[in-house]
Formats: sequence, structure tokens, C-alpha cells
Amino acid sequence: MTVQKKNRGAFGRAFAVVSAAIAVSAAVENHRRPTSRDLNTLGIDPNAFDKLV
Repeated sequence: MTVQKKNRGAFGRAFAVVSAAIAVSAAVENHRRPTSRDLNTLGIDPNAFDKLV
């Protein structure tokens, strides 16, 4: 049962990363600032992102 729980966690994490990437991409395309939560999910410092854009 531990392996199944581990796989669900990995799948959930992968889903979160893909969702955040889509959200950040859409925000940038529409000239909006992505949410800090999505940036953090992708491992991007929100303060550093502000300096890039």
C-alpha cells in the first residue's frame, strides 16, 4: 500500500506542475502577472520573476 500512496503523490505533484506551467504561460501571453503560488510550484522566485518582466 505504501507504493500506491507514493505513486498518487507523484501523480498529484506532476499534475500540479503541469497546471502551474499552463497557468503561468497563459498569464504571460495575456500580459498579466502569474500568481505567486504558480511560480513557487514551478520553483521560480516571484520577486525574481518581477525583475525579468
